[in-house]
Amino acid sequence: MTEKNVVSAVAYYKAMADKDLPGMARHLHPDVRLVTPMEELTGKEAVLEAAKRLLNLIMSIKVHAKFGSEDQAMLTYDMDFAEPIGVCRAAALMTFKDGLIVRNEIFFDARPFGKG
Repeated sequence: MTEKNVVSAVAYYKAMADKDLPGMARHLHPDVRLVTPMEELTGKEAVLEAAKRLLNLIMSIKVHAKFGSEDQAMLTYDMDFAEPIGVCRAAALMTFKDGLIVRNEIFFDARPFGKG
């Protein structure tokens, strides 16, 4: 199960990089919870709505490392935005239930986004 979760986590972020909202949705549990330094959201629709706003700003995503343990996967990645934001280095700790992301906690410096 661990490797399957890591593959799903990478696929989720690849869909995000490709601006493929339906592709992202396929990896999310209906009760998914997103936790970031800027906001906390619950529910697949709320998470996808936030992603829709973010997709317009993302230029690229490059995954650097990926790890898995039992029902979790962790990725480190760079998300490249247009100036004035630039590159945002981040880590995502994802918890899976029934093969879907039920919690995604993202760690990053929120200051370039006007918060933090």
